[in-house]
This record gives sequence, structure tokens and C-alpha cells, in this order.
Amino acid sequence: MPETKSPQRAARRGSGGVTINDVAKLAGVSAITVSRALNMPAQVSPLTLARVREAVSSTGYVPNLLAGGLASNRSRLVAALVPTIVGPVFLETIQALTATLAEAGTQVMLGQSGYDNSREDALIDAIIGRRPEGIVLTGIMHSPQGRKRLAASGIPIVETWDLSAEPIDMLVGFSHPKVGEAVANYLLDKGYKHPAIITADDQRARQRSTAFESTLRARGVAQVPVSVVPAPTTLGDGRSGLAQLLAAHPEIDVVFGSSDLLAHGVITEAYARGLRIPQDLAVMGFGDLAFSAHLHPALTTVRIDGTSIGRQAARFILDRAAGRDTGPRIRDIGFTIVERKST
Repeated sequence: MPETKSPQRAARRGSGGVTINDVAKLAGVSAITVSRALNMPAQVSPLTLARVREAVSSTGYVPNLLAGGLASNRSRLVAALVPTIVGPVFLETIQALTATLAEAGTQVMLGQSGYDNSREDALIDAIIGRRPEGIVLTGIMHSPQGRKRLAASGIPIVETWDLSAEPIDMLVGFSHPKVGEAVANYLLDKGYKHPAIITADDQRARQRSTAFESTLRARGVAQVPVSVVPAPTTLGDGRSGLAQLLAAHPEIDVVFGSSDLLAHGVITEAYARGLRIPQDLAVMGFGDLAFSAHLHPALTTVRIDGTSIGRQAARFILDRAAGRDTGPRIRDIGFTIVERKST
């Protein structure tokens, strides 16, 4: 009796990979039905969908997305660039972006550009050449040549985590200078007399720091001690930053950290020095990370709705791809000061 060859074995001998026709044969449906089940599952019956998925699982089949993209003129891929994958501040946005796009059958390709944007132009060239359905950028600090290439690509572009009157295409974010101004006013209104700041050296953090300093000076604070640390920031930077500030300015009564990690480091160093928080030194952060409400004392911080940023960025791209009206192309989601025990 001759050996019966499975679709998987036959495909590997003939072409080196399992094909959609192999999956269709195993599932007992047409190749078009397999394609529809994989790309538009809502358009096939639950029974057919289950048979196709079982065949895919059995054969290990992976669709040729490039071939499908050429046929439909859709890559079903969105590229997202973040400064770093180490810091947690952008995770909420990436998670919301990924989840919202996944619901529409579109996946996210993540790139790390660095805080000095040194790799951004090279990444942009590589991404544009792959013709994704959209590109999501963190911030608006891009080189003139990079902006020109993005604008000329015809690909939907969404800038996030910043605000500008002249985005490349679409934008969803908030004003960093307004954050710095609001924090300064909040701390002065609470009665603190000698504020200081520990800030990262990236553009967005420096915007907050500059506005923080200028607002304090405008309200009569003669000197604003500043400690600058490299981005991405760490808890250790917060500890060393506070040590530096206290060595030169022992009178400071509150420290604003440009990230919750820095603020966490300030709290740790303060306790190591026997300081009470907030009685001897108040602390405030930025980002409202998951741990911030659970520190002792709980950290006062600036809350950014990263989920809203990610969802709106995804909607911009999906609406543009479907030919729908995107509405206003600039969305300011604002921010919230979350007051807790540390101030």
C-alpha cells in the first residue's frame, strides 16, 4: 500500500514550505475560504473558521503577508518608534496601540530610535521602504530631512507624546511646557519655598524643566536648583541627583523628578539620609507608573493617559486606511496632576 503524504510533507519536498492550498485541502475548503478566514474571520461561519484554524495549527502554516499585501495594496502592518524599550513610560501607549490595531487585523512592528534621535533617520528609511499602513512616532523632534521623507511617503503618520501646531500629518499628545508650568504653580500654591528639579536631558523633559524654572522665577523664586541626568532615567539617577542637589542646596524643600523612576530614587535617597517625606522633603514625579500609587508615601505625579494616545493613534491610521474622515488631525489629550502623600 503506497504511503499517504501529508500536505505538510508534500509541500516541504516540493517548495520548502506549507502553502495555503495545503491548508485548504486539509480543511476541506477552498484557498479563498482559507484566506478569508485568516484575514476576515467574521465573514466565515464558526464551523469553517474552526476547521481552518485547526488545519493551520496542524501544518504550521504562516501566511505570506508580502504576497497578500501586494494583491490588496495593504500590508496590515504599522510601525511604531519609541525612544527606548527599557523605560516603562511608553508601554501603556504601545499596549493600547497594539490591541486596537489587532482588533482590525493589523500588527505592530516596534523600533527603538534612541533619545538623541541618532537612529531615527535610518529607521525611517527602512520603514518607509517596507510600506507599512502607518507610522507612529514618539515626539516631534525629527530632523528636517526625516520630516521631508515622511511627508513625501504618502504613508499616514501619527506623532505622539508631544504637541505642535504643524505636525507632519496627524498628532495626539499634550504640551510639555504646560506640564512644567502647572507643576510649578501646584508646588508654590502648596506653600513650598525652595523647589528643585532633577530632569532627563531629552528634549521633552527639558521642555518641562524650562517651563518649570521660568514659572517659578516669574512668581518670585530667585534660584531653581537643577540636576540633569541622561535619558532614559533610572532610580539610581534619582538617588545621585538628590545627593548632588542637597550638597549644593541643603535648603530645598521639594524635588520634581522628570520621571516617576527619578522620583522613586529621590524617595530612596531621602530615606537613606534619615529625611522624612513630605515633612522634610516633598517629592513629585511624572508619568504615574504602576508602582507610584504603592510607594511609601504614595507619589504625587503627573498622569498622562497613554491608553488614549495609543487608541487614538490607531484610529487615525485605521480611519485613513478605510477612507473615513479622521476628524481633527491634532488631538490634545491634556494631563492630570494626581495628588498623593509625597507632597
